[in-house]
Amino acid sequence: MNWNTDVPKVRVWLITLFFLLGGAAHFLIVERFVSVMPAYLPWPRELVLISGVFELLGAVGVLFACTRRWAGCGLVLLCLAVFPANLNMALHAERFNEIPAWLLYLRLPLQALIILHIVWATELLRWRGKVSA
Repeated sequence: MNWNTDVPKVRVWLITLFFLLGGAAHFLIVERFVSVMPAYLPWPRELVLISGVFELLGAVGVLFACTRRWAGCGLVLLCLAVFPANLNMALHAERFNEIPAWLLYLRLPLQALIILHIVWATELLRWRGKVSA
């Protein structure tokens, strides 16, 4: 295994797989996603479908070097945008009996880790040069 070439590819493919599956799920189980939307957000069905489209676009975008950083930026923003739905699930765990409450709360810090992985894998914060001592 070449750590300089293989590991970055694995990181990108993990993001692609994660968001391809998630994006597709937005279209396959729409009502499930609608049920987790906070009540204060208008047009929940449309927002679910739009977020699914952006997940799919981001998943494909990270595969290409020329769009990787833009796609990474978009996926980070998308993760921040869907955070209220994840928080809503945790705060109203009684509505989601099939999922243990601890798992709903665990999703919140895991989302931060997903964001960090996106930033790392898409080199959103790459160093421009060497730091001299």
